[in-house]
Amino acid sequence: MGQGTPAQLPLELPVQPRLGRADFLAAPSNEAALAMVERWPDWPDRVLLLVGPPGSGKSHLLSIFAERAAALRALGRSPPSLETLAAATPEAIAIDDLDFIVDETALFHLLNYAVEHRAFVLMTAARPPSGAQFRLPDLLSRLRRAPMVEIGAPDDDLMLAVLDKLFRDRQLLVEPPALAYAALRLERSLDAARAFVAALDREALAQQRRVTRALAAQVMERFEAGSNGTQD
Repeated sequence: MGQGTPAQLPLELPVQPRLGRADFLAAPSNEAALAMVERWPDWPDRVLLLVGPPGSGKSHLLSIFAERAAALRALGRSPPSLETLAAATPEAIAIDDLDFIVDETALFHLLNYAVEHRAFVLMTAARPPSGAQFRLPDLLSRLRRAPMVEIGAPDDDLMLAVLDKLFRDRQLLVEPPALAYAALRLERSLDAARAFVAALDREALAQQRRVTRALAAQVMERFEAGSNGTQD
């Protein structure tokens, strides 16, 4: 090729996450939540709340529940209306990200529907419900009465397993020292793992290189500088 040949630009291809039960990585931080999802329908109440930090696996567990229970799925910012519930007549409902709730009245009606029709409801949130978040007293009272299962931050073994899975999802070959280095240095967050793997994938493609420890360190330096600074 001539000297004027441009460098290859990375093409960001969509990566479809695998959210089945076989793809869920069990660990001490999530075993209580996983056990409760797998206990369905033998729950202490028909409404259950999963609480954990961003990227802790709440949405994955919600997907497992939705598949098992054939649940109607919705986001917290837009709960299904009573008309939608009446038309669908769901026996189970899965609501993701209550932290972004907009229509509290719709959520309150949904919970009333669940009580009246004996439907199961699984909801996820980053933090327990509080008066600072929910203005409707009756809704807050209902949410606080719901059994809550907390998911902790991932430990070292889970971080290593998650990184390995994310690389395999992208069909990206990674040398073991690079994997171990990333698991050791990254923030204990599955969101951080996803962001780092995406950045490393782009850099490997741009440089047309294998994912080595040296490349992982190069990307990690920029990754840390662009987030919370270095951890040393």
